[in-house]
Amino acid sequence: MTGSGSAQLAEIAASPRPVHERAQAMLDELQRQIPFDGAWMALAEPDGAGYTSLASTDLDGSSVRYLSGPQMAHDIALTGADRHRPPTSLSDLPSSSRDLRTWAECLLPAGFNEALSAALFASGGRHVGFMTVLFRRADPPDPALRRRFARLVPQVASGIDPLRSLAASAVFIGRATAGAVLLPDHGVARLPGLSDDPLLAADSDLVETARDALHEGPDYATFLWPRGTPQAPDEYLRVTVLVCESDLEAVACGVVVISRAPHLRGLTPRELEVLGHVIEGCSNLEIARALTVSPRTVAAHLEHILFKLDATSRALAAVRAERAGLYVPVPRTCTG
Repeated sequence: MTGSGSAQLAEIAASPRPVHERAQAMLDELQRQIPFDGAWMALAEPDGAGYTSLASTDLDGSSVRYLSGPQMAHDIALTGADRHRPPTSLSDLPSSSRDLRTWAECLLPAGFNEALSAALFASGGRHVGFMTVLFRRADPPDPALRRRFARLVPQVASGIDPLRSLAASAVFIGRATAGAVLLPDHGVARLPGLSDDPLLAADSDLVETARDALHEGPDYATFLWPRGTPQAPDEYLRVTVLVCESDLEAVACGVVVISRAPHLRGLTPRELEVLGHVIEGCSNLEIARALTVSPRTVAAHLEHILFKLDATSRALAAVRAERAGLYVPVPRTCTG
């Protein structure tokens, strides 16, 4: 591959386009540099559950569906093609292609007789996907082509790395200090470029609240979270939750990012608790029951809240608080 071709691939891999568009553009660029007859690229699903198709070249719909199914994942694991090693071809395998169901049932009937395949690994050794380029001729790929392909694999892996894509969306959150990717299996992964934080553990209340926010539908949500006890927090943090692009749904649900809290308008921890209930639509009596205080105490807190937010009604206070990022989530203890 020429230097300009490699640079073009790197530019595509680093572009802000959706991941499936980057994947297709990289395959198109690869085909201009390496004369293959077909190709398939996929994301690795969490815990090795399988692969989600991202892009293909010169494959019909039935072939793409087959490659995206469980048999392809089984044959990739069986042949060791999911390991961190140089790209492999059919000629490297001890058995015949006809002994592999993917080849016998899909690729050979489609007219392909050879391949060059590679597992895609991002920085830190994370398995992010798989790519195979296919040839109609039966001759094994020559050493020069193998070396050329191997040099490009890291760029392709970077281009489809879902965590890199998700990290890019967090760049626009000012003063971010920590972040995590919410995985479909209720696990989490650290967001590249940001620190870890105990509040972002998979089983934390903050993460569960972030997942609840995703399930409610909006692509973006933000709320305050106390570090320490709600009644006497050491500090408040701003939590931002972003839904991931639809192409990544098989590998990630969304992103949760912690940043410094906005100006709290002089609101006390108890007033923020009351305000959270107001935003949820709770009545004074319901708030009193939830916080184990008298309705008169709630009314006093609400009076202070209205003054500090320069609001003439609880509805206006709720709107201004949400716009200012002053919402502290509360348990669903009121019917609203």
